[in-house]
Amino acid sequence: MIEWWNSLSTVMQILWGITLSATLIFVIQTIMTFMGLGGDGGIDTDFDAAGNVDLGGGDGSFDADPSMSLLTFRNFINFCLGFGWTAVLLHDDVKSNFLVMVIAIIVGVALVAAVMWMFKWLSSMQQSGNIDVHTAAVGCEGKAYLTIPGERKGEGKIQITINNAIREYDALTEGDSIPTGTPIKVIGVINDHTLLVEEVNPTII
Repeated sequence: MIEWWNSLSTVMQILWGITLSATLIFVIQTIMTFMGLGGDGGIDTDFDAAGNVDLGGGDGSFDADPSMSLLTFRNFINFCLGFGWTAVLLHDDVKSNFLVMVIAIIVGVALVAAVMWMFKWLSSMQQSGNIDVHTAAVGCEGKAYLTIPGERKGEGKIQITINNAIREYDALTEGDSIPTGTPIKVIGVINDHTLLVEEVNPTII
């Protein structure tokens, strides 16, 4: 193993390092997902960590963010997985390193897009098949997942519990801006994926 590693060029060592690391993390993420731990170490800002999967809900439901944010750790790993394996497999067969990199990047992006589409499709199937959001969501309380701009000037995201499962929706508010982590209550439904909310016990200055 050491002899094989030492025989590789610096570029191949880097590519194999990326590939093996991404593969190991991907396997761990997959195991955690199917154990119901979900979790995606996404970028916890206003881009945030969507792309979470929760297969451990009390009703056996599948939960994923309907919008599927792009900038998440899970998507980064998926990109590295597609990029790395494509690069190492083509390196000896394609003479142009530039062409190898271009193909590897395309495959990495395609893998991210495919996984995002799959999660979004599964999420929409779950929401449309099991939940009438117009009756189930109104009155539910939760928290702001991404900041909700005030006076309906933009959408944020919320997490609420329906049927013992945490679900994420886009959200609007008619009041002041609601920061991330603030308790909220659903007071109306805009459409199947967007809810109207208000802050619970807002601070009065």
